[in-house]
Amino acid sequence: MNTVLVVDDEPNYLIVLSELLREEGFGVFTAGNGEEALKILGETDIDLVITDMRMPGLDGLGLLKAAKALNPDLPMIMVTAFGEVEMAVAAMKAGAFNYLTKPFNNDELVLNTNKALEHYAVLRENMRLREEMRSRTSYASMVGKNQKMQAIFNLIEKVAPTSTSVLITGESGTGKELVARAIHCNSPREKAPFISLNCAGLPENLLESELFGHEKGAFTGAIALRKGRFELADTGSLFLDEVGEMPMPLQAKLLRVLQERCFERVGGSQTLRVDVRIIAATNRDLKDEVDKGHFREDLYYRLNVLHIHLPPLRERTDDIPMLVAHFVNKYAQQLNKPKLEIATETVRFLMTLPWEGNIRELENTIERAAILCSKNLIRPEDVQPESMTTKQPLQWLGGFDLDMIPEHTPLPDVLDGIEKKMVLSALDKADYVQTKAADALGITKSLLQYKMKKHAIAKR
Repeated sequence: MNTVLVVDDEPNYLIVLSELLREEGFGVFTAGNGEEALKILGETDIDLVITDMRMPGLDGLGLLKAAKALNPDLPMIMVTAFGEVEMAVAAMKAGAFNYLTKPFNNDELVLNTNKALEHYAVLRENMRLREEMRSRTSYASMVGKNQKMQAIFNLIEKVAPTSTSVLITGESGTGKELVARAIHCNSPREKAPFISLNCAGLPENLLESELFGHEKGAFTGAIALRKGRFELADTGSLFLDEVGEMPMPLQAKLLRVLQERCFERVGGSQTLRVDVRIIAATNRDLKDEVDKGHFREDLYYRLNVLHIHLPPLRERTDDIPMLVAHFVNKYAQQLNKPKLEIATETVRFLMTLPWEGNIRELENTIERAAILCSKNLIRPEDVQPESMTTKQPLQWLGGFDLDMIPEHTPLPDVLDGIEKKMVLSALDKADYVQTKAADALGITKSLLQYKMKKHAIAKR
């Protein structure tokens, strides 16, 4: 719903204009003077100001200049008395959208109001597109020749043109938001907003306010009306990350929006209707959460109309060279290192690691290496993923006799062999107590279990 602020020092005029605009479906705020209007502009999301030119104190022209300082794109319609053309011209030069001369008819007011709001919508859309173009550098990282990823790309292509709800699952760092953006950017809603919200880590009352917005005075600290993510995403897409963390009471309210496409702001009674596509993501097994009673079954089926599961990076190691090349190019530009390169043996080494943090961890590793490497060349000793906690990796190689390795042996085979021997040795010394063996190796227990599975080492 578009919001209009009407400013006039004549109370009767405020009543007439505000009632007319409410009948046309606008949310209306009123102010009896320029100072009061400026306070509302500082606290509330306003889409249009209609103000009288002559007012005591801060007049219409002064309000125009002050409002433009807060938001240069905010449209303002100036209302002038007959014979005040010079003031109207001054207002237009100062950035007013248009002016109306009293007396004017209702149709003229409504027509100008709609034109001003359409103009403002175009300006905001251009700003959103510029922001989205800046963010698409991260969208470009969704690359892959792996068969599983190719199937996902085909699925995105098929589902994007629809308004179907999509549930994206996968471990943290696998690129769930990138998939959500790809669905939005390839849909008929691409010119509308893509709004995201992480459902984890917010108290229930704050999460409800973030989703549905709130009215002024709805709770302590609610000093002004605030639009929620559903309103902001109207005609576009809303990405709900970590939806499995949403409290049960809010799940019921989300289900209602999905079913009826309407809701009320916190503390409000007016029912608002929206057209929003929901794309949800989680690293949990939602079906298991349903079985445990932690997630509503009806909401699960509403969200899970189409399911996309992203594989962890360890299941698509053939994509690592492409991802590494992308991240090297990215940080070469960001760090102003145009000659930045990565050694072939480094890429091979990266392909042998488990990547518990997936693509996000790989990107962090490349960024850190790009900063710390010498002579613009990333070598194996420059890369130490976050999931590897050994403080001084590869230093023991200084006394290692390379002549012991048969000529032309692939590096991954050498590393795998050394790794298996170290894991077996640590397990043997720890009497196969995995926690102790993992501590001795300087890795986590889950990483040790992965390496045991990788090398077919049975539990005792």
